[in-house]
Amino acid sequence: MRNKLILLLISFFIFSAFKTDRVITVFMIGDSTMANKSLDGGNPERGWGHVLAGFFTEDVRVDNHAMNGRSSKSFIDEGRWEKVISQVKKGDYVFIQFGHNDEKTDSTRHTDPGTTFDANLRRFVNETRAKGGIPVLFNSIVRRNFIRPQDKDMNNDARKVPGEESIPAEGKTLFDTHGAYLDSPRRVAKELGVAFVDMNKITHDLVENLGPVESKKLYMWIPANKFAAAPKGREDNTHLNIYGARVIAGLTVDAIAKEVPELAKYVRHYDYVVAQDGSGDFFTVQEAINAVPDFRKEARTTILIRKGVYKEKLIIPASKINVSLIGQEGAVISYDDYASKKNVFGENKSTSGSSSCYIYAPDFYAENITFENTSGPVGQAVAVFTDEDRIMFSKCRFLGFQDTLYTYGKESRQYYEDCYIEGTVDFIFGWSTAVFNRCTIHSKGNGYVTAPSTDQGKPYGYVFYDCKLTADEGVNNVCLARPWRPYAQAVYIRCELGKHIIPEGWNNWGKKEAEKNSFFAEYKSKGEGANVAARATYSHQLKDLKSYDMEKVLAGNDNWNPVKNGPDKLITKTR
Repeated sequence: MRNKLILLLISFFIFSAFKTDRVITVFMIGDSTMANKSLDGGNPERGWGHVLAGFFTEDVRVDNHAMNGRSSKSFIDEGRWEKVISQVKKGDYVFIQFGHNDEKTDSTRHTDPGTTFDANLRRFVNETRAKGGIPVLFNSIVRRNFIRPQDKDMNNDARKVPGEESIPAEGKTLFDTHGAYLDSPRRVAKELGVAFVDMNKITHDLVENLGPVESKKLYMWIPANKFAAAPKGREDNTHLNIYGARVIAGLTVDAIAKEVPELAKYVRHYDYVVAQDGSGDFFTVQEAINAVPDFRKEARTTILIRKGVYKEKLIIPASKINVSLIGQEGAVISYDDYASKKNVFGENKSTSGSSSCYIYAPDFYAENITFENTSGPVGQAVAVFTDEDRIMFSKCRFLGFQDTLYTYGKESRQYYEDCYIEGTVDFIFGWSTAVFNRCTIHSKGNGYVTAPSTDQGKPYGYVFYDCKLTADEGVNNVCLARPWRPYAQAVYIRCELGKHIIPEGWNNWGKKEAEKNSFFAEYKSKGEGANVAARATYSHQLKDLKSYDMEKVLAGNDNWNPVKNGPDKLITKTR
């Protein structure tokens, strides 16, 4: 007994350690071009480090300590480096980028390349290594300077207010403003055998290729009266806006993957990122959807939704085809409408009007997102309303009570893989053909799992493969389906049914004609709720699956096969 206990304790600590070590922390130290920014007043300024997390999987955590106005010297003198290095653990990374403010002439920040600047960089590297961390050196991003410098003092971070100061005419050549400060990180990296990312070259090539006009789109060139954070406007050639930070972080992360191959497997690129902390392109999911080009046929538009509860009534319009929403852990799309809630005209919103999310575009894909209606047990309150064809959900959660998931489209085919769906009454309902593969279907109260309204002549309605049906404690009177319309179809294949499923299994909704026209069936059900002998006489037990091959159910006329192909093949090109 004692030996078993010791083995259990050893296993616990081994697995606990493994779980902790799975997340790699990237600490960032540097200046304003890397730093996180205040969001007050709609401030559009971002450091490239502010948005970097959106380019990594959740196996990597970005902890950005970069700060406006800091040099390598002032970062140390103010105790900021001490705070960072005290947290670094074996296997963590420290990204180091200074130079902009080391160029300043004031004694609190100034360092000299070749001597004091190099010494500070060596200190960052050596102390990181002493803690088992992995340092990576970066040089400074380029200033947008298309004006030939007139003297040696090239470290001007001017933030001009439009109209208040004359500006010399710009040419087509981008001039260096950092001088020897660019060489120190490269030199120290070579000397100490440290990975080095030449951010100055990356950004120089980008800005010069864009030219003096287009490159303004990367920087804080903003008009007056657009943002409360800069009511008079701003012409700033050093600091990046949201778009610029995202573009430069995207280029930088690819360079990081090349110089630090161990991080390459965690790198991800998305067309847009939604984040409430300002680390993305947008703060709301709807803003990202609105930015998707209409009828983009040649590629999918991928949108990462970072952790957070996004309370918004989301609409994917018909023109936003081929969209993928990918959620980080804890990404929730939430709203609280319900059927009897009044609209602005004092009318009931209705079941259809209660949804938190509407999907009207084909070839939509969602992964790892929670869709919820938080109205509670107040009658019909939809979490997701799906109306178009070739819709796929993977590892998503659908939370609500009555009428949680409305598969509305009569010509719609939908595929749910490894999802969780909960509710009380008719919480999966509608006309569509839908396959649920390895999903958990959870009853929060007595009622009916599904209410299909399959049209007459349709070969399939709802088909559940290898799903698990569970329930809250005390729930003991649940039916697998009842026919919302007389030709309803629902089939459960190899599903594990909890004891909350009643022996009869099915309900005719008081419609005797539906017993003849509907098709309710099971194949090799298991669990306490799998009571074949007591099933309703109008239900069926399938002898084989010749007609219920999963790929055949969803094939339609275009051989759609999300099981095999996944979202990459969900591309609309025929419109």
